[in-house]
Amino acid sequence: MRLTALAGLALAVTLAALLVGGTMLPPEAILRALVRPRGDVATIVWQLRLPRLCIGLVVGASLAIAGALLQGMLRNPLVDPYLTGVSAGAAVAIVIAMSAGIAIGAVPALGFGAGIATALLVAALARRGTGLDATRLILAGVSLSSLFAAVIALVLTRLQSTEAAPAIVGWLAGSLAGRGWSDLGFSVPYAAAGTAIALFSVPALNALRLGDVRAQAAGVNVDRAQWLILAAASLLTACAVTLSGTIGFVGLIVPHVARRVVGSDARLLILASALLGGALTVAADAVARTVIAPAEIPIGVLLAFIGVPAFLYLYLHGRTMAV
Repeated sequence: MRLTALAGLALAVTLAALLVGGTMLPPEAILRALVRPRGDVATIVWQLRLPRLCIGLVVGASLAIAGALLQGMLRNPLVDPYLTGVSAGAAVAIVIAMSAGIAIGAVPALGFGAGIATALLVAALARRGTGLDATRLILAGVSLSSLFAAVIALVLTRLQSTEAAPAIVGWLAGSLAGRGWSDLGFSVPYAAAGTAIALFSVPALNALRLGDVRAQAAGVNVDRAQWLILAAASLLTACAVTLSGTIGFVGLIVPHVARRVVGSDARLLILASALLGGALTVAADAVARTVIAPAEIPIGVLLAFIGVPAFLYLYLHGRTMAV
């Protein structure tokens, strides 16, 4: 019942966001354009607004699922998808590619490849026997993220007087502007693969919440489960970063809210996180493009303003932030 309500919320937010844009369109005109895609209104709806909405749903759902997976695996409520260094690895590759003038069509592939490579490097550094050490994973992810942040700062310092700098800064702040069906087509297969692995890992994730020893006693191959969960989280995070740049707090906040709605059972938690994450990102993007229209607020900045108070509220008004 609660999942149905969340699905209804996500649908309502998506339909409302479809009405938002630089050109004011009456709801009946949008409905006609959806049914009969011809004319200027149909071009606006099908080529500008719909792909942006779909990308927002994919980005939000991907980050939220990745956050739920990592928080459950590491049993740490402060973990978010960017902890693995995937976002920083993708960001540094995209920043260098943009500064070097590489064709825009190749940039997403470079970012995705660099993000996955970073996840593999973090996993190698965190390896303990055949499994992963949670403390090493966190330390390796934070360390590499700091290193890549320094590289990005160096590149921006060198490019501050060029035309490429504003575009890079805008991408780092997070935005869904300028994305289209081709970007979505490139990323969705990886998001689908990550989601499929996540759903396959649900029984193991429920067991890992009780601790590695108890999970192993219950018949779970802990090492394999950790690798699968990390692979799913890395695929989902790389997909989101490639599509939207760096958007924080979705993967940190949404799983906590989802747990308060449906509980900690991963079977419900992953679906609830996906619905809430998609709805939050789409809603934030709609606000970001209307507050100071025709200009836009970077969605990453807006979500930071929302995320920090929300996280503090959850922390201060809850006895614990259990996973």
